[in-house]
Amino acid sequence: MQYSFSPKLKLASFVLIILGAVLYGIGVFMNSADQKDPKYIENMVQSHPEKFFGDYQSAEYQELNQTHLEGHDNPQWHTWEHHVANRPWAALMTASYFAFGLSAAALFFLCVQFASNSGWSIVVSRVMEGIASYIPVGGILMLIIVFASAFGGNHLFHWMDKSLVDPTDPHYDIFIASKSKIWLNIPGWLSRSVLYVLIFSAGLFWIKRATKRLDEVKDRKNWEKLFTAAVVFIVLYSLSITGMAWDWVMSLDPHWYSTIFMFYGIVSHQVAAAALTAIISINLKNQGSLPLFNDNHQHDLAKYMFGFSILWTYLWFCQFMLQWYADIPEEVQYFQQRNAQYPGYYWMLLVNFLLVLLIMTSSGIKRVPQLVFWMGVMIILGHYWDFYNQIMPAAVGAFHNFGLLEIGSLMFVGGLFTYVVFSAISKLNLEPKGNPYFHESKIYEYPF
Repeated sequence: MQYSFSPKLKLASFVLIILGAVLYGIGVFMNSADQKDPKYIENMVQSHPEKFFGDYQSAEYQELNQTHLEGHDNPQWHTWEHHVANRPWAALMTASYFAFGLSAAALFFLCVQFASNSGWSIVVSRVMEGIASYIPVGGILMLIIVFASAFGGNHLFHWMDKSLVDPTDPHYDIFIASKSKIWLNIPGWLSRSVLYVLIFSAGLFWIKRATKRLDEVKDRKNWEKLFTAAVVFIVLYSLSITGMAWDWVMSLDPHWYSTIFMFYGIVSHQVAAAALTAIISINLKNQGSLPLFNDNHQHDLAKYMFGFSILWTYLWFCQFMLQWYADIPEEVQYFQQRNAQYPGYYWMLLVNFLLVLLIMTSSGIKRVPQLVFWMGVMIILGHYWDFYNQIMPAAVGAFHNFGLLEIGSLMFVGGLFTYVVFSAISKLNLEPKGNPYFHESKIYEYPF
């Protein structure tokens, strides 16, 4: 069974790419005007002093950065200049990191199905392959941001400032200096970043080649090769995604750390990947391109959407409650800043937890295509919101605004993602008849 890339969807993806690029370009122009305006930062600070000098700041910080010190007399002024200049890069990074992580999570989820000898999921396995096909393109986008950061194109990563690791410099930071010896140094960071993209891209190539070979030559040896490739990728993904979360997101706040941050990020990507698999599968079913997909497969995908949402909430609460209750300054400041500067921070729980809990608990509801489809859309948007709340506070501080830069980057990446994924799906045989569990998946029926 083959899917034909709809001309309307193809046109829509091109429109999103072009319109997104135009809006982003206008946003960059407006941002450059803000950077040149000597009064922009001053007006922002005077209009919202609670965001810049709130209770979330330590007593030492407020002593150094007093409200009556304006312009370059304020030691924090250069940081604010960087925050304003960072916004175009931070907006692009949020959308790019989310899409790249989602596609890698889809490949990981697919490999789990192969490694566990799962039968139910084989009917939708090519949908997961299609989503994972975005990995090389998303990796290039991320590497553009990464190399721009490393070579001074932006100031997203505060720890890259050389003065912070120079003991003779007045800005010397002993905490960042100690971390730079082991992990947070530019050569190691760049090398690992390239390695993450290469590992995920190589894994995609390896898995897709193995599944194609299994369709061509239906024998046990090819299935064993696919099984081995899946197990190896699961291990490599688990190690790589951990480092990626540390390097690309947690290091934006170099003084803050959380021992469960990588698991929190992984689950956020996983629930979005499960939701997107359900959305695309329902869409293909409606077009007649995936006739074997039925409400039993949909029910299981919806269970993963529900289960991963609950797990994400548990990890978020563990991270939040332990640090909030302990009240250690370098830990709790992460949440205090978001309280003061991002009033919508906790509202993401309404979408990512409460809405899912209230609507998707029932087994019968998981069989309703329209509801699962739109809940999938809500979950994806909710977890984009999650990564927005992770990246923007550290990168732009109080100078955030969901405007042309954020909308443009989201449209551009969304359009590019749509085009790449559906192009890949149109080149795949949606019925993997060479898989030994294909027949089981065809007749699969959820027993309850």
